[in-house]
Amino acid sequence: MKSLILTILLAAAVCSAGDKKSRPTGEAGNENVDIYATPLLDRDQIKEAVGAEMPAGIIAVRVRIVPRGEQALSVSRDDFEIISHKDGQRSGAFGPTQIAGNATMVVRTVAGNDGMYSGNPNGPVWGGIPGTMGRPRQMPGGGGAVGSGTSGTTEAEAKTQEAANKKENPLVAILADKMLQDKETKEALSGLLYFPLEGKQKLKDIELIYKGPAGRLIVPFAFK
Repeated sequence: MKSLILTILLAAAVCSAGDKKSRPTGEAGNENVDIYATPLLDRDQIKEAVGAEMPAGIIAVRVRIVPRGEQALSVSRDDFEIISHKDGQRSGAFGPTQIAGNATMVVRTVAGNDGMYSGNPNGPVWGGIPGTMGRPRQMPGGGGAVGSGTSGTTEAEAKTQEAANKKENPLVAILADKMLQDKETKEALSGLLYFPLEGKQKLKDIELIYKGPAGRLIVPFAFK
């Protein structure tokens, strides 16, 4: 009898631990939407969720969107950003081809609204090749800074250059299958979002930002 009771108690403890592990670590909401999210920072966690090995420097966030209004809500990965208060990293969600595609991303600094450039306008900034996640870096150019000396706003233009005669990485299809889908829905929608985030990060240091049609929400994370 004692053995049976001990077995039941151990099983209950395991179930409780499993429920706690799967519970969202962050949530936010308003009258239009509820958002539940769990960042996966550990590479083994990411591999288990995705079903494949991910490149270094990419994290996944498991997101559940629950519309609350009577109208269908338009959901897109472009509605989300992640920010690290530890080191100031900030990025929108990446698509599968940005992570595992054959393209090289080229980013060029352009003038802001006040007509000024930040840094050298003639030296292009080359972003990391997808799959390597190297940080963008300024290449040499022939010009200097433009403007009167005060700081101006800076924007980035990005385009991709497809590598010729290369087969598509199988990881692209896997990531697309697990990704939060772009769609209009009245029902709850779940999926993964992928963000570039380098270095060792803690849950308390990062936040998920939603800035979609349902309003602006900040989802902080912490162990619960």
